Amino acid sequence: MVAKTIAASERLGHEQQTFFVRYIGWDHHDELLANHARMLRILSEALRAFQATLDDMGLADRVVTFTGSDFGRTLTSNGNGTDHGWGGNTLVMGNAVKGGQILGDYPELGLASDNALDVGDGVLIPTTSTDQLYADLSLWFGVQPSALNTLFPNLNRFADVAGGERLGLFT
Repeated sequence: MVAKTIAASERLGHEQQTFFVRYIGWDHHDELLANHARMLRILSEALRAFQATLDDMGLADRVVTFTGSDFGRTLTSNGNGTDHGWGGNTLVMGNAVKGGQILGDYPELGLASDNALDVGDGVLIPTTSTDQLYADLSLWFGVQPSALNTLFPNLNRFADVAGGERLGLFT
């Protein structure tokens, strides 16, 4: 349905569109390994099919797809799952995306680790802000750099995007 609506954007008079597709059920306090693997397979197949449909319809250059969540997870087990944490992962894909990147810093893990970002109980302070991700996405969407600090009031705590500092998501 999303791809069909994108294809109809000119007829509908929409220069730009944003869609949100919910896939709920990721709050795995229990049965993490089984649930996560199953849901990732479903998500992966859905994203593959969506991208293939965009390619077939000639729309792939006009679309960026990304995942998001309202919370991250801890890196330690609560026995059979994980609890809420601060950091998370975001997948970004599309023809305009400079692929093959992992942005942010992978945390130093281990018993002897002296990681200043580790606040305990498997909770780590993220090194990349979601505001930075959304700022890069907003620039791709056509937002002027001068408007970014208004849209994302905390952005200047992480990066000077208006001054040219970018994550480098896009080609």
